[in-house]
Order: sequence, then structure tokens, then C-alpha cells
Amino acid sequence: MTGPDRPAKVLLVDDRRDNLLALEAILQGLPVQTVAAESGEEALKHLLVDDFALILLDAQMPTMDGFETARHIKRRERTRHVPIIFLTAADRDSHLALRGYAAGAVDYLTKPFDPWVLRAKVSVFVELWNMTQTLAAQSELVRVRETELRAAGVAVDEATALLKAALAADGELGREQVEKAMAVLAKSRPRL
Repeated sequence: MTGPDRPAKVLLVDDRRDNLLALEAILQGLPVQTVAAESGEEALKHLLVDDFALILLDAQMPTMDGFETARHIKRRERTRHVPIIFLTAADRDSHLALRGYAAGAVDYLTKPFDPWVLRAKVSVFVELWNMTQTLAAQSELVRVRETELRAAGVAVDEATALLKAALAADGELGREQVEKAMAVLAKSRPRL
């Protein structure tokens, strides 16, 4: 869960610790919390327990490369919409870039890349993440308010029925019937 007091998380995945440190340094000062993973397997474990605004994923890693890691990420319901930017030191072979896009990447950068470009891209995805989180919170608030208003409508209907029944029974409303109707209304008053 993010909010004004908790920045969006960015998952950094690279088998080389020095590359992870460089990425952390590049992203320093942005409103993000970086989480480092040194393998695809470790990245998948982080994705089981945390939500991320973005994944920066090395394409070439031993055991499980970035392409296979991305395929696993995109297969999971919880993570399929997390944007992935591939980073690679491989030559500018367009075939690798196409593999990255086919695995679900939103972008593919070859090293050395301009750190300011990477910062700008991360900033855009973090801003989108924050807007999505805000919209989700507002949507939940609207849902709660609608539920409260429906309950208030039901209470008004019940109170009206009680009052009508009391009037029909003896032609006038007694204090007890009015208090009963007011109690029904008070129980379901929506918070505005």
C-alpha cells in the first residue's frame, strides 16, 4: 500500500551487485523505494509479497534470464500489469529488444544508457502508479458511500412503513410510533 507517507516501490533485478548499486544511485532523490533482487527467482519472491510500480529487469542473467522472469511475472494475475523496463548490456540487436517486448516489456534500454532518461521514464511510471492508487482509493470510498446511502434509503422506507401502519391502525401517531421510526432512521444515517 502506498500513499503520501510511503513511496511507490521499484523492483531492481540484476545478477550483478554493482549494477544494482548503480541503479539505486541513479534513482536516488526520486519519490521511490527501491528493492533489489539478484536473480529472477528472488524477484518473483518479492512480487509475491509486495506491490511494485515498476520493474527494471536485466535481460541477461544466469539460471533464469530476464525474458523468462518477465513471462512468469506476466502470467500471474497479481503482477501481470506491472510495467517492465528491460536493461541489457547486450549489443543493440533488435531481436533481443523484440524478445523483451514479446515477454511483456514496456521499454528496452541498452547499456550504457542515459541515467536522466531512465529517471524520466521511472518518474512517469511512478506518477501513473500513484494516480492509479488514488483512483482505487476514491473508488472504494464511493462504493462505501453508495452502500451507506442504500442502507439509509431502506431505513427511510422502513420508517415510512412504520408511520403509515401506525396511522392506519388508530388514525393518529403516538409518541412511541414516532420514536420507533426515528430510531430506524438514526441507525442508518450515512456519514457525509
